[in-house]
Amino acid sequence: MIRHFLALVLFTMGAISTQARPSLPSNFQAKTIHSPEGADIFVRWGGSGPVVLLIHGYAENSDSWAPLAANLMKDHTVVVPDLRGIGRSSKPADGYDKKTQAKDMRAVVTSLGYDKTFVVAHDIGNMVAYAYAAIYPDKVERLVVMDAPIPGIDPWTEILQNPGVWHFNFHGPDAERLVAGRERIYFDRIWNDFTANPGEPDEDTRNFFAGTYAQPGGMRAGFAQFTAFSQDAKDNKEFEQTKLAMPVLAVGGEKSFGPLQAVIMRHVATNVQEEVVAGSGHWLMEEKPAYTVALIRKFLDGPVVAHSAGSAGGDSNDERLTPAEYKFPQVGNPGTGSSGVGGIQTVVLKGNPDQAGVYTIMLRVPAHIQIAAHSHRDDRVATVISGTWHIGYGDRFDEAKLKALPAGSFYTEPPLRNHFAATGDEPVVVQITGFGPSSTEYVDATQDPRK
Repeated sequence: MIRHFLALVLFTMGAISTQARPSLPSNFQAKTIHSPEGADIFVRWGGSGPVVLLIHGYAENSDSWAPLAANLMKDHTVVVPDLRGIGRSSKPADGYDKKTQAKDMRAVVTSLGYDKTFVVAHDIGNMVAYAYAAIYPDKVERLVVMDAPIPGIDPWTEILQNPGVWHFNFHGPDAERLVAGRERIYFDRIWNDFTANPGEPDEDTRNFFAGTYAQPGGMRAGFAQFTAFSQDAKDNKEFEQTKLAMPVLAVGGEKSFGPLQAVIMRHVATNVQEEVVAGSGHWLMEEKPAYTVALIRKFLDGPVVAHSAGSAGGDSNDERLTPAEYKFPQVGNPGTGSSGVGGIQTVVLKGNPDQAGVYTIMLRVPAHIQIAAHSHRDDRVATVISGTWHIGYGDRFDEAKLKALPAGSFYTEPPLRNHFAATGDEPVVVQITGFGPSSTEYVDATQDPRK
């Protein structure tokens, strides 16, 4: 898994080009969508595959997602709106509470003909994304939040007492007059205080973003994002009563929120994965774009962790799942413990095959697949759930040694014992239990589909 992740980082570093200023891919489509909540939302979208909604933050606009959008569009449909009042969206007098803006985002998604999406957010975008996930929990496949607090959610009170966030309370007509014509100076203070690298965001990027807020009504609308925090806190206290069930990735910059991002999200969600981007401050897409893109990619494309629809009290490890509750991902995600074949879809039912301890994974293998001879480091047992699985033991694929195992069959994969497999005219679902950390090593490295 580590080798795979490092390779992904190198791949994405090559995929992210240096630009004078952030800009979404030129082949993205663009339109303005009217939200029933009283705003006209400018949105760009492109690519194909599972849909990912990207929600930007303050001191930026949707162009801040340029590195991630360019990478994801290869195999995802990427939807990138400007929040109301920012960029090329309209600047209404009100509606800047995050619950209303979440409804703006829903209008964008449905108007484009989509329904369920992944959601990735940064800064104030986190607040909109949390409201979106709370209002439409069955419409969010996975949620990524990066480096920002959630109003009303601990430790919100302590965060407000930090002098570094004085700008949270800097708004109103007098603030607008003070900043008028000095937008770049105002934003420099925010960019400088929350970066780990004084060179990022760079000059062209700063001038570009400051210019978008200098448009008529831009700073009034920008300040309105903060004016709404008191209402957001009230709304979020209500949302908090029902925890988010979808997988959540909480990312903090080492020199900014760091592990605190995950602490915040664990107050509102039951399945939170924590990541800290070393050497980065708040501006992850500018300071550490390649690493951050790879991190998000790994989460969006990685194995789904299944959770019970609800057990009556008891230990949090209690799980009761019917076949209908196995939620396979929309695309292949072979993951650790599988053969690595691209079309395989994986659900992690228990534990983590990357870590020490018992784990159980469910694999859906497509029809007409041949898997070359390979082994796993750990001792594993497996059951065929559906379809007919063909498996044999030996140092090379040999069709004569395959045994057909229909649904209900059991077999073993002893540690370091080479084996091979195949499917026929129908996909096969196999459940495997082992003791991690697991691995996969091919007898002939040239047959390794991960390379």
